[in-house]
Order: sequence, then structure tokens, then C-alpha cells
Amino acid sequence: MMDRLDFLHQYKLTSIILAVAIAWLIVFIINKVIHNFFQKTNFLEERKEQTIESMIRSFTKYTATLTVIFFAISQYVNNFGRVLAGAGIVGVIVGFGAQSLIKDILSGIFLIYEKQLHKGDFITVNNTFNGIVEEIGLRFLKVREWSGKLLTISNGEVKQIQNYNIDQMRVIERVVVSYREDPARVMGILEIACEKINETNGPCLKKDSSDCIVEPFQVYGMTSINANFRGIEYTITGLVDDTLYWNAAKEARRIIAQTLYDFQIQLAEDTMVVKSQVSPASVQRADRL
Repeated sequence: MMDRLDFLHQYKLTSIILAVAIAWLIVFIINKVIHNFFQKTNFLEERKEQTIESMIRSFTKYTATLTVIFFAISQYVNNFGRVLAGAGIVGVIVGFGAQSLIKDILSGIFLIYEKQLHKGDFITVNNTFNGIVEEIGLRFLKVREWSGKLLTISNGEVKQIQNYNIDQMRVIERVVVSYREDPARVMGILEIACEKINETNGPCLKKDSSDCIVEPFQVYGMTSINANFRGIEYTITGLVDDTLYWNAAKEARRIIAQTLYDFQIQLAEDTMVVKSQVSPASVQRADRL
């Protein structure tokens, strides 16, 4: 056994290849154990388990990569530990731009610790990018946009997050109706629409610990009597489970539109007034013709 180890040490490239294989095997085993552990347990919400698993995968990958790199350098540099100590490893790391690296890592840890997002959440990043969180790593946040594009953002560059999947979401639908419609009649028809929505979207509504609906769909009221100089605005709201928000919102809009159509409620329409100025000279030329 010792002769075999001496043989490997004599050939540094072989030792490095062996180190890479061992590191890959360790990472594979750790990730497999963590994945199986979360599959067999249910003491955490599934999204939280996926988030923790994603972070552990990232951590093990970076740790293994750095370990292999340092090992490979040590094979060709004598007393590598002393060289690092003499050069001041902290100064070397900072000099090569590790400030940005440390910022990304700390930001990623805070994203998880402060429960700002989980894997699978639909978010808006920096009030610019929208998509589903696909991976939360030590350095990068990966967001899959609706178009299918995968957006990779450094954790340190994330300044603002709007999360649409934090326990509950409120569907808010606004309807602008023509001034010619009777407000009392419109309110009654919207109440009918809310009843239909609650019947259809019952499973989507947010429920408390005793399985009672927290806030069903209802007419919030008249929210503007001159909405953009077009008509009277009415608002309908309902509290739904965050994971079912998009389906609930689409179905609510469909029912509202169908109900307004069935009762022949006239919605507000945009109007455009075009004013033209005609000069006296042009009028005289027109008279001559």
C-alpha cells in the first residue's frame, strides 16, 4: 500500500487527477445524502427545503473547487503554506478583487437567513426583472423569466426584491365603468361576480389555521369617480394562497368580464379629440377652388 502511495506522489499530475476524482465523489455523496434526507422528511416547507439544498450544493461545489486548486498548486510549490503566510493571504485575496466575492457570498447568506425568497418563488428583482427563482447560490441568483431566458444576477447586485410568494397574495382587480351606468346597479352586478368567483376559486382562497376563509372576493368599493377622465372605477379584492395566485387572478378576471358582458355593462372607452387650426389663407384658397 505504501509503495502504491509513493508511486502516486512521484507523479504529481496523477495525484491531482486523483484529488479531483475524490473531490467530485465527496460532493456527489453529500448532495445525494442531502437530497434523500429532504425527500424523506417533511418538517420544513418544500420550497424551504429546496432553497437550503440549493445553497448546500453551491457551498460544496465552491469548497471542493478551491480545495483542489490549492492542492494542485501545493504539488508544484514547496512549502505552499509558508508562502501563503509570508505573502499575507488576506491581502492577496483582497487585492484580486475578493471584496466583490465576499459581498456576493454574504448577500446570498442574508437572502436565505432573512427569508426574503425561496426556490420556486416568483419575484421582481431591482424593479426590472421578473421570473421564478431557479437557484440560490453563494454568489449568484438565477431567475427564469417567463420567456424562458435564464437570468443570472450577482447576489451583491440585488438591491430590491418583490416576492409574490410569501404566504399570501391579494388579487386586486379594477374595473372602470362608463359614467352612463347606474352606480347602484354596477355595485350589485359586481357583487354577483364576486359570488361566482368565490364558488369557482374556493380552493385558491387563503384559509386560517381553523380552515376558515380569511378574506373572500368582495367589492372593495368605488375607488375613483373620475379615473383618468374616462369613467368611474370600482375595485374587487380577494386574499388567496400565494402558490395559486396567478390561476386565481386569471379566473377572477374572466368571471368579472363575463358577468359585465352578460348584464350589458358599458365600460369606459378612450376618446381622442383632434383639433386642427386652419389659417385664413388656406380658407381663401379653398374658396377659390
